[in-house]
Amino acid sequence: MSRPSEYTYTPAWWVPGAHLRTLWGKFVRRIALETRSERWETPDGDELELRRVDALPDSSPLAPKLLVLHGLEGTVRSHYLLGALAGAKQRGWPADALIFRTCNGEVTRSRRLYHSGETTDLSFVVDRLVREHPGQPLVLAGFSLGGNVLLKWLGEHGDRLPPEIRGAVAVSVPFDLERGSRFIEGGFARVYTKHFLRTLKAKARAKLVRDPGLFDAGRLDRARTLYEFDDAVTAPVHGFDDAHHYYSSSSSLGFLDSIRRPTLLLSAYDDPFLPPEVLDEVRGIAASNPFLTAEFHERGGHVGFIAGSSPFAPRYYAEERIFDFLQRWL
Repeated sequence: MSRPSEYTYTPAWWVPGAHLRTLWGKFVRRIALETRSERWETPDGDELELRRVDALPDSSPLAPKLLVLHGLEGTVRSHYLLGALAGAKQRGWPADALIFRTCNGEVTRSRRLYHSGETTDLSFVVDRLVREHPGQPLVLAGFSLGGNVLLKWLGEHGDRLPPEIRGAVAVSVPFDLERGSRFIEGGFARVYTKHFLRTLKAKARAKLVRDPGLFDAGRLDRARTLYEFDDAVTAPVHGFDDAHHYYSSSSSLGFLDSIRRPTLLLSAYDDPFLPPEVLDEVRGIAASNPFLTAEFHERGGHVGFIAGSSPFAPRYYAEERIFDFLQRWL
């Protein structure tokens, strides 16, 4: 399966350029979908929020469950997350979205936040889902940061995963966090950095009010890049020496060769969040792991992949491929 996919993606002509493809969903796409919120107490005295879409009354009791992980500073309103949940509902699958800590707008009770390599919350959720629904197939999809978390978790567990887990899809993953962090600081991509820093720094300041001394407030105020933020906040809060240590320990690139479930890696070479040469390295790793399918397109942007002949009837290729791929392993 480590060959290029037989599927092809034709970018929508009416959304030209990597940045427009990246931004289209956030500013244009609207999805009406009702979800219900459920809070789960965590072993460290905090809680996680799941947004749940229940199966339709006439759905098969053997229908698989989809678990979705969002990207950096994503929320339940993120267009790609809602798109994946809606796709599951259309197929009669129940689906859950794991909302990472702080991404529901609340300050954590525990002395931690969330980050690109934090996999214990995912393990906790998967273990509970399997325990509550033994035998029900479970498939997973992760976008951007959530895709990195998913791939790292799959690699960490290797062939020790429960049999309920049948397959996974990771879309627009920043496989090398340090190179991605540096890359996003150039040109127009700095717009994304500014957006992320605005909410990340606001959350960090709120966390300092609750837990004074958790990290250096002065260094937080001086942070002007994602690297500087991770060096000032993410690394010390989560036990890393510095940003470099955090990135090198958390990048999914180092875990790909240990994945032992069918997994689709879907990315674009024009992704403004990652240097294209990283994808060439990923393709090389995938070629030696039969559980990985690397599908890398020349165009698509970051979690974009908009298709269709008209802006009045857009299609979202990444979401279509998620279900095409996962259905094969059920």
